[in-house]
Amino acid sequence: MIILWVLPVRYCSISLQEIMFGSVLNSCAFWVVVVLLVTLKLYIKLMTGICRSQKQLNGKTAIVTGANTGIGKETALDLACRGAKVILACRDLKRGRKACSEIIAQSHNSRVEVRQLDLSSLTSVRQFAHDIIRTESHLEILINNAGAGGLGPNRTADNLQIGILVGLLKKSAPSRIVMVSSMVHKYAKFDLDNLNSEKWFNDFQVYNCSKLANILVANELSRKLNGTGVTVNSLHPGVVVTDIMRQLPQPIYYITKFIMSFFFKDTKEGAQTSIYLAVSEEVEEVSGKYFSDCKEANMSKEARDEGLAKKLWEKSEVLVRLKPEEIDL
Repeated sequence: MIILWVLPVRYCSISLQEIMFGSVLNSCAFWVVVVLLVTLKLYIKLMTGICRSQKQLNGKTAIVTGANTGIGKETALDLACRGAKVILACRDLKRGRKACSEIIAQSHNSRVEVRQLDLSSLTSVRQFAHDIIRTESHLEILINNAGAGGLGPNRTADNLQIGILVGLLKKSAPSRIVMVSSMVHKYAKFDLDNLNSEKWFNDFQVYNCSKLANILVANELSRKLNGTGVTVNSLHPGVVVTDIMRQLPQPIYYITKFIMSFFFKDTKEGAQTSIYLAVSEEVEEVSGKYFSDCKEANMSKEARDEGLAKKLWEKSEVLVRLKPEEIDL
């Protein structure tokens, strides 16, 4: 009986030691992970560019597309706080009106309004642009911010309103056009014969190519507007926790957003480079450049290809059926 009792006790004591040792290891691993996450977050905060300009925009008019949420909303809020008249160009008017009310309340600027713009519809884009020309006597800032991921093979007309509004921007010079792109443009497999996914479709490649197209269009437009007082620049906002992937299946969307919240910028931080390019005195005469964290950054070899940019511009004019009388270049 003594042996029978001693053996279980001995083995139990070893098991308890193992459990205690395992708990210590688990605790150490937990705190190592916490320290690494905090260090990473601090690094991101320290490296994030901040727009330091105090420039006021009283008497100026700005348009921000996709301004009902994310970095677009934060950008619009900042411009409104500087005194600008801000037009929120949104597809969803209900969400746009909600964002408009919130921006007015926070900025104490009543000169904020929402207008419908569905970038998947050429009719909507034309209607929006012509409405702006009809109602606005000047336009100093145009920020092409709207974007989405996980939409499937949908076709959009993102840059049509730029062409139609060029005349108003030139008339209002000095004025600025800001194109929100992304660092993922560097991974694009660009094919001018597949702009509408005629040959193949891949969600991630389509997104990458759209961001490369943003830069190419911005660079070509910058060359066309040289000497007019209208500057055109593009940017990478950073990896930002926004609703851009809201079209994904809900479980994947919420898991992705939860993970991103630990590692990436919030929307206010993500909006800083857009704001910088829209208002900073440092870039008053800078055009045709690509920025990240409020400083000039390197774009890919393809993004610097003037021949490719020219071909894309010409093909885009055909695809969006841009009429000669609608553009003043």
